[in-house]
Amino acid sequence: MDAPSLTKLLSPQGWALVNSLPPYDEKQAMALAMRLRAEGVDPDLAAAALTQSRLRAKARAKLGDFADGMLFTADGVEQATRLVVAALHARRYLAAGVTKVADLTTGVGADALAFAGTGLRVLATDVDEVTAAVATVNLRHFPEAEVRHADGLSLDLVAEGVDGVYADPARRTRGGRRVFDPAAYAPPLDAVWALRDQVPALGIKVGPGIPHPGLPADAETQWVSVDGDVVEAGLWFGPLAPDGPGRSALVLATAGGTTTSRLLRSGGDDDLAPDVGAVGAYLYEPDGAVIRAGLVAHATAELGGRLLDRTIAYVTTDAPAPAPDDATAPLATGYRVLDVMGFSLKRLKAYLRERGVGRLTVKKRGTAVTPEQLRSQLALKGDAEATLVLTRIAGAQHVLVVEPLAG
Repeated sequence: MDAPSLTKLLSPQGWALVNSLPPYDEKQAMALAMRLRAEGVDPDLAAAALTQSRLRAKARAKLGDFADGMLFTADGVEQATRLVVAALHARRYLAAGVTKVADLTTGVGADALAFAGTGLRVLATDVDEVTAAVATVNLRHFPEAEVRHADGLSLDLVAEGVDGVYADPARRTRGGRRVFDPAAYAPPLDAVWALRDQVPALGIKVGPGIPHPGLPADAETQWVSVDGDVVEAGLWFGPLAPDGPGRSALVLATAGGTTTSRLLRSGGDDDLAPDVGAVGAYLYEPDGAVIRAGLVAHATAELGGRLLDRTIAYVTTDAPAPAPDDATAPLATGYRVLDVMGFSLKRLKAYLRERGVGRLTVKKRGTAVTPEQLRSQLALKGDAEATLVLTRIAGAQHVLVVEPLAG
């Protein structure tokens, strides 16, 4: 979004228009644009309003009903923190006794909203003028939040009375490609890390693909998943990491308006060496946050199982693993094992044909076979459905036929 579009949207006519549009429907967007033009709405304003309608619809997955009263940029929606995770960020600062947070890369203000919503004072900055203006609109209901068009790294944190710092460096190029090198973040990760010398309560959101080598030894690095989707890793320093440095995985599950969680941490047992053995009656795939955090061995112990292969994140058990209670999110997705066979395209094709399988879910780890290629080679026909797991067992390629466990 450019400055002229933002100016039009913030006019009384523009704000009324964007808030009066029906829920976004891509199939109806062209017809709606034509109707607005026929009603005499300025074409540029109509286009900007329709864009906001589309972005709001996309942002609802992260921000829920809050999205309906906000403005967005395309990049801002992509990088915005999910509200349920942003609330956990805010709780860290509150628990650490922080009173004023500097959000150095506020974007559209999702994290700043959570900070201000819990009573923290917020100084939010963004280097992009339009983005800073959008954040100002989104934080309009919180007098304790100030937004500036500025480089957050240029702030005099002590003079500003800041006792907590948060940053979410940009991890995409202008063309939209992901950036995996922390030195190429904007701002660079090293420059943000250095701020802990001024303000020990420092938190940094990073991409979940960040490599373990080179992670700061004085930080808790926590990978977070929401409903099976790994959404971020966070680096937490000083009082924001009350349990000390290390790696952790936070698994969140949302359903029916409630959120359950499960925390798994590394510790003095980091050299856990789980057993490796034959396929049992059940198969478990640890949550992605657990895998990214390198805590598969810990999850294996929790599940009471063994690995199929020391290098692959599949856990097998002879009996069902204990089910989590209603307040706890599951560490892994479970399956009942129905059949096991060495990988042979001819044998697998015959197996599925005999059972009339026409719909196939394919999961894989440790194999070069792609699900799309396999489906085309199998030429499936029938009304039945099946779930296959392609993986290695004792170094050899195998196929496991499984069915998901209820719940």
